[in-house]
Amino acid sequence: MRNEQMFSVQGDAELIARAGHLFASASTDFLCAARDLDTWSQPEARAAIQLRMRAADTPAFTSRKLLSPVALADEKARAHLRLVQSKGALVRISGAPLPHETIIIDRRVMILAGREAPAGREYSVTTSQTMVDGVYSLLSAVWENSVELDTYLRSDVPHLDDEGRTILRALGSGLTDESAARRLGVSLRTYRRRVAELMAALEAGSRFQAGLRAGELGLPR
Repeated sequence: MRNEQMFSVQGDAELIARAGHLFASASTDFLCAARDLDTWSQPEARAAIQLRMRAADTPAFTSRKLLSPVALADEKARAHLRLVQSKGALVRISGAPLPHETIIIDRRVMILAGREAPAGREYSVTTSQTMVDGVYSLLSAVWENSVELDTYLRSDVPHLDDEGRTILRALGSGLTDESAARRLGVSLRTYRRRVAELMAALEAGSRFQAGLRAGELGLPR
């Protein structure tokens, strides 16, 4: 970064071109805060972040990822975060809005994500210790009041009535829709509508995924 205390770049490619070496230089602490997984989504940026996540099991190195609940909107995102966690990173979900979408490296370099633009998201990169310390303190306070990923997923259990749980068990047993509808004493049309409602409640894109999501949440099938 030469002697610049702050500079701005447009898009992930320029970010990596001008600041990518900073990711590789992280040696003690890597903190990534984002509203969702799209903030640092382009291949170059994600590859650099994943490099640090893979190094999370290095002695004396701490890698943390702080996200809002919207990051758990689909199973693909949940699976990605479980993978990141399995690599040794600490993942927490914040119930409060994040003050900044940020990456802080070794408490000496900070990358702030700005607005989306036709040319890509704008990023500000700074080594100003006053700014780094200020945002780090804010994010540390949010981190302390956030919930670990596994705990959040266990507590994020949709309310299912007795019929909903019966339908879930029917899906898991392999019954045909006709047989399941007869067992419940409802019409085929009503049964299929309830299946659709159940899938929406479980944020599942398929019946198979509904079963997986139920298992993840510890719901009886």
